[in-house]
Amino acid sequence: MARKLSDYIKIGMKGCAMGAADVVPGVSGGTIAFISGIYEELIDSIKSIDLTAIKLLLQFRFKEFWTKVNGNFLLSIVLGVGTAIFSLSRVMTYLLENHPIYIWSFFFGLIIASTILVFKEIKKVNIYSIIAMIIGAAIAYTITVISPASTPETWWFIILSGAIAICAMILPGISGAFLLLLMGKYQFIMGAIGSLDIYIISLFALGASVGIISFSHLLSWLLKHFHTVTISLLTGFMVGSLNKVWPWKETIETFVDRHGVTKPIIESNVSPFSFTEITGDENHLVASITMCIIGILSIYTLEMVGNRFKSVK
Repeated sequence: MARKLSDYIKIGMKGCAMGAADVVPGVSGGTIAFISGIYEELIDSIKSIDLTAIKLLLQFRFKEFWTKVNGNFLLSIVLGVGTAIFSLSRVMTYLLENHPIYIWSFFFGLIIASTILVFKEIKKVNIYSIIAMIIGAAIAYTITVISPASTPETWWFIILSGAIAICAMILPGISGAFLLLLMGKYQFIMGAIGSLDIYIISLFALGASVGIISFSHLLSWLLKHFHTVTISLLTGFMVGSLNKVWPWKETIETFVDRHGVTKPIIESNVSPFSFTEITGDENHLVASITMCIIGILSIYTLEMVGNRFKSVK
């Protein structure tokens, strides 16, 4: 049955929800797609952008190309995601610059709850799933320890960041913002979007386009044939990376970026009490715990809403 304009408006609204989720570390746009009933169509549509589709495009057979890639559907999703990201990027940049402890505590809660929910998706816990979790946790923790708080701002790393982060859109349980956090590029990309830095946005979009087309087939195949191991690896990955979003940090070394702003390059996690002694700043412990709990409850509220959607169908 052919879709009406109202159907595509609803799809666009679901895209907005996906974009809003991907701006927040710990919430997955893929999860939103899954609970709103568009996940399988999204995967199939992305996979349809193959050599045949490119050949149709190069031959100027636009109508056939548009039909093959489910263009109306994808355009509705892209517009929705883009609208949400551009709307929320300034807010997230402001919060991270002015209320870092609060927002990192909120992210910490989001990721804890998301990890638990992703773990519940493991249908059978066995030796292979346990090994996969340990490997995932070890890899993520190692990355957070050995990588500096600031990674290169060169064109190739921005493209790479886009390619890696976009994969989260088709992976329920892990967000693009979360991956950007791990690579030390979350604030940088949010700032570029908020200030409409066309150069940075274009590089990131290029990487995202290449990444989602290149990896959609692989990710779909892994989830289909090695679902338990793949989900276990993702679970461990999220556990190990909690080190990256710990709210209280001591700055060991700083650098001056291309805008003349001093930023941390090496940071070390400290206890909230040591944080006050080292920095002389308030640790906001009670408020931070509250924000963490709000983050946890937000994920479980989202899960309940998703279950309601499923029960209605």
